[in-house]
Amino acid sequence: MNRTERDASRGMPYNDAAEPPTTQEVSQEGGLTDDSLSISRRSLLAGSVGLTLGSLAVSQEASAQNAGGTVRVAEHGTRHVNRVGSLSQRLYSLPSVVADDVAHDPSVVPTSITRQESEIVRVDLETVEKEARLDERASFRFWTFNGTVPGPFVRVRVGDTVEVYLKNREDSWLMHNVDFHAATGPGGGAELTSCAPGEAKAFRFKAQNPGLYVYHCAVPPVAMHVANGMYGMILVEPEGGLPPVDREFYVMQGEIYTNEPFGSEGLLNEDYDKLLNERPEYFVLNGHVSALTDHYPMKANVGETVRIFFGNGGPNHVSSFHVIGEIFDRVYLNGSVTKPPQTDVQTVVVPAGGSAIVEIKLEVPGRYVLVDHSLSRVERGLAGWLDVEGKEAPDIFEPIAS
Repeated sequence: MNRTERDASRGMPYNDAAEPPTTQEVSQEGGLTDDSLSISRRSLLAGSVGLTLGSLAVSQEASAQNAGGTVRVAEHGTRHVNRVGSLSQRLYSLPSVVADDVAHDPSVVPTSITRQESEIVRVDLETVEKEARLDERASFRFWTFNGTVPGPFVRVRVGDTVEVYLKNREDSWLMHNVDFHAATGPGGGAELTSCAPGEAKAFRFKAQNPGLYVYHCAVPPVAMHVANGMYGMILVEPEGGLPPVDREFYVMQGEIYTNEPFGSEGLLNEDYDKLLNERPEYFVLNGHVSALTDHYPMKANVGETVRIFFGNGGPNHVSSFHVIGEIFDRVYLNGSVTKPPQTDVQTVVVPAGGSAIVEIKLEVPGRYVLVDHSLSRVERGLAGWLDVEGKEAPDIFEPIAS
C-alpha cells in the first residue's frame, strides 16, 4: 500500500504530488469524561492576556466562538480531607493506557534508530482530558497527550521530516495545541495545530538539530495546560545515533497546582492563583504521586548501563535531578548530543522546559531513589525507584561489622 492509500484509509488524504520515502506510523487512544458544569471560556482565560502570543490568541478566540464559546468545569461534591504524610523499533512510545491512571511507564521507550537515510515520520497525538489518580487518596482532571503524562516519547533521526497530526477529542472541555521545541518555525507548530474540541490539524517540520527536546501545549494560559499534564519529549538522534546501552528510561518532572492542600481526599481542583504565584501543592514524576514507586518502579541488573531521558515539564520550577546512591557516569547537559558528555556528575540542573540525558553503570544491587535535590519536594510526592538486582560487590560497598 503506498503513502496516499495509507493516509486515505485513515481518512487523511495526502496532497503532495511526489511519492515520499517510507513513512512509519503509530497511534494511540484513551480517555474518560465526567458530568460537568458550563462556564464562559473567556472567564477561564481572564488574566492571561499577557501570555497570549499575537495571532495565536486570535486563532483561539475564533475557534472558541466556533465551538460555542463555552468550557466545562468539574462539579466537585466530594468532601476534601487533609491527611498529609511523608512520601519520602517503534517511533514513539505506546504504553498501555489505564482508565484511572495517567502515568507513563518509564520503560516504554522506542528502540534506537539504525537506518542511515532520512524518512518522513508521522506522529499522531490526541488530546485527552481525563479524571485519574493523583495519589492514593485523591484524583485530578488531567489534560494529556494520548492519555498519559508525560505524552508519547517520540524518536526520530536528524534530517527526518516529522509530520504531526493533532486531534482534540470531541469530549474535551478546552482548546489544545502542541509546540515542539525541536521545530524551527513560529510557535513550534502551536498556531498551526490550535484545535477546538472535535477539530484536527497537522503540520510538518524538519528535524534539523540533534538533541532531546520538550514539547507541550501552548494554548493560553500556557502554564495551566502544561501543569495539568500536557508535555512530553522528542529525541532527535544524531547521525550514527547514541552509544548503545542496556536499558533506557523516560522520566519527566511536573508540578500540579490544586486549590486543596497536599494530601487532601477526593477530586481536586486546579488553582490559577497558586499557578501564577508558582506555589504547587504537588511535585511529581511521570504524572502523579507514586507513579515511579508503587506503579512503575524501574528495574535493571548489576553490570548493566542504563540511560535516563530526563525532562522537566515545569511549568515553573528548576529541577536538581539526582539519583541517591549513584553518580552519573555521563551527562549530556541540556539534552545536547553533539558534544562529548560530562563525566562523573552528582546532580544535574534541568530548567523548566529543558532536558538532560544521563547514563549510569550499575555496580551494586539495591534500591536507588530518583529525586529533585530540592528535597522538600519529596514530601510533596516527587520520588522514583530504580531497583537493581545482582551479586553483591563488597569491594565497592559493604557494611563494617561492629
